[in-house]
Amino acid sequence: MSEFITEIVELNEDKVKEMLTKKIENEDPLKIMDEVKQAMKQIGDKYEQKAYFLPDLILSGEILKDIFEQLGPKLKESGEQEQKIGKILLGTVAGDIHDIGKDVVKFMLDANGFEVMDLGVDVPTEHFAEKMKEFKPDVLALSGFLTLTYDSMKETIQKIRDAGLRDTVKIMIGGGTIDENIVDYVGADAFGLSAVDAVKLAKKWMGVLTS
Repeated sequence: MSEFITEIVELNEDKVKEMLTKKIENEDPLKIMDEVKQAMKQIGDKYEQKAYFLPDLILSGEILKDIFEQLGPKLKESGEQEQKIGKILLGTVAGDIHDIGKDVVKFMLDANGFEVMDLGVDVPTEHFAEKMKEFKPDVLALSGFLTLTYDSMKETIQKIRDAGLRDTVKIMIGGGTIDENIVDYVGADAFGLSAVDAVKLAKKWMGVLTS
């Protein structure tokens, strides 16, 4: 395991920035991205093993954001683009302005090779259906921390159904106290309790994770 991967996994933000500056000058951007993905997988494993907790995932997301900001332009300059696994439309539903959990999910999906369009927070129910027509996602991820947002999730999915788009997308939900009963109530396909769950679900639906 490279020192760069180790520093990311250990969440040494300053050291990661220092090493990244040097690596960008001398290494293939796609090789660096591969190391980042390896590191994020290890962070996800640590979270599942309860060695890391939500604040650690949030910090890893911030580190990842910094890496993408520096690495993105280099990927474009070189003409090299990482092949994406699939497209995910993400947002916090109407009536909720919580974004921490959503942002962590976005960073983890980015790191695992998905193209993510983030609609932000308090997204009007009809806006998801409108953006689906434009973006054509494989997966829709709805976030809502408050219990009152379950009705917003249900209405959002109904709008998608009314637009004739429900069969074109898999829908996951996450946020607060969500279980299979809520999945059935809102009309989604599955739920995730963490960003790690979201990545696993998306990979499974895209056929790149068998278990």
